[in-house]
Amino acid sequence: MVEIMTHQPIHIIGGGLAGSEAAWQIANSGIPVVIHEMRPARMTAAHKTGSLAELVCSNSFRSDDADYNAVGLLHAEMRRAGSLIMTAADAHRVPAGSALAVDREGFSAAVEQHLRSNPLISVEPGEVAGLPPEDWSSVIIATGPLTSPALSEAVRALTGEESLAFFDAIAPIVHRESINMDVAWFQSRYDKGAEVEGGGADYINCPFDKAQYEAFIAALRSAEKTEFKDWEKDTPYFEGCLPIEVMADRGVETLAHGPMKPVGLRDPRTNQRPHAVMQLRQDNALGTLFNMVGFQTKLKHGEQVRVFRTIPGLENAEFARLGGIHRNTFINSPKLLDGTLRLKKMPRLRFAGQITGCEGYVESAAVGLMTGRFAAAERRGAVQETPPVTTALGALLSHITGGADATTFQPMNVNFGLFPEIDARDGKGRPIRGRDRKKALAERALRDIEQWLKAGPLAAE
Repeated sequence: MVEIMTHQPIHIIGGGLAGSEAAWQIANSGIPVVIHEMRPARMTAAHKTGSLAELVCSNSFRSDDADYNAVGLLHAEMRRAGSLIMTAADAHRVPAGSALAVDREGFSAAVEQHLRSNPLISVEPGEVAGLPPEDWSSVIIATGPLTSPALSEAVRALTGEESLAFFDAIAPIVHRESINMDVAWFQSRYDKGAEVEGGGADYINCPFDKAQYEAFIAALRSAEKTEFKDWEKDTPYFEGCLPIEVMADRGVETLAHGPMKPVGLRDPRTNQRPHAVMQLRQDNALGTLFNMVGFQTKLKHGEQVRVFRTIPGLENAEFARLGGIHRNTFINSPKLLDGTLRLKKMPRLRFAGQITGCEGYVESAAVGLMTGRFAAAERRGAVQETPPVTTALGALLSHITGGADATTFQPMNVNFGLFPEIDARDGKGRPIRGRDRKKALAERALRDIEQWLKAGPLAAE
C-alpha cells in the first residue's frame, strides 16, 4: 500500500503522455497531484479531443526489443518503474511485428480512467496563461510541443532564451476495407514476429515497380503544399520525422531507401522484391484503420487524396484522417535545466516531455516519469538520485540536461549512441561490436536500473 501523506499538491500543466506519467508516479508516492489541461476549452493545431494522453501522430511506440534496440530497452526500464503509459500500451496493443503499437482510443481511455479514479489525482480544466501562481510551490510544465502562446512567452521572458522550434508532420490513416488486397498483401519485414503465434504478417504492403515509383515521386514533387506563415518559414524540420515530400525532393531514390524500402518483403503475385513498398500499420484494436508508415506530410488535403490514390492498392482509399503539420516548440534544456529538470532561474518549476527536447512518445513519457519521481522525492524532503547514465532513462536525461551542446541542441530520440562505452570482449579478447555490444549495453542497463529503483526514496516498502 502507498502511504498517503499530508502534503501540498504538486501541480502539472499539461495532460499528455509526460504529464500523465508524472502524475501517476507522484500519486503512487502518496502525494496529491493537480493536472491542469486546457483542452477541450482551448484546442491545439494537432489534437482532436480533450482526452488525456491523446496520441496525435503515429500509434506506434516503436521497437519493443529490449535486447537490441534502445527504445525497446526504455520500454523495459519504464515497466520496471511502474509506468502507467507502458501499462496502458501493453493492455491495448495491436499487431505490429516487433514494434509496440496501440489502439489509440483504448490507450487514451485507459490512461484517463486510471488517473481520474486515483483519489490523489484531480484534473482541473482550463489554460494556465502565463507563469503559474507563486503559491504553487512545485510545478511540472509538461505542455508538450504545442505549448500555448501565453505560457511559451512567459517562459521565454523568464529565461531570456528564444524558443527553439521545428515542424512535426502527421501521417494519414486509411480505412482497411478500402484497401485493394488483390494488389496489397500482409507481411512484416523479414517476417519479424513470425515466431509468435499469429505473428509475422502485421503490415499491409503496397508494391511499386520502377515506373510506378518514379511517377509517384513526380506527383509528390509537383503537388501543392501547405503554405507557411512568415514566422514559421525558417523553422527547421526534425530529421527523424521529415515530411515525405521533403524527402522526395532530396532525390528520386531517397524514399526507396527510407520509409519505402522494399528489403525483407516479397510480392506474392510475382514472388519478387518490388522496387519500393508503402507499408500500412494497424491503428486500432478492431483492425479497421491502418496508418501510412512514414508518410507524414504537409501536402494540402485535396492533394493528399489525389496523390496517395496513385499508390498501388490505394486506388479507392478512404481516409479516416489526412496528414497535417504543426509547429513544435522546445526549450534549450542543456542551458536552462539542472540535472533533475528544474528551471535554474526558478527551481519551483520543472519541465517534462517533448518541451525538454526529447523526441517521441516513449521518450516524452520517460522524462515525465523521471520528473514525477524527482518532484515527489523533493516534496517528501528526500532526494531522488538521477538514474545511472548506463541506463536508457539516465542516458536520455543526461543528454537533455547537459550532455548535448547547448549551442546546437536539437530534439533527440533515445539511442545507444547516448550510452557510455562498455568494456566487454569476445572469447579472443577483442572488444565486442554490433549486436553483441547492444546486448551487453542492454544487460548492463537493466541491472543498473533495478539497483536505482531499489535504492531510491520512492522504492516500494
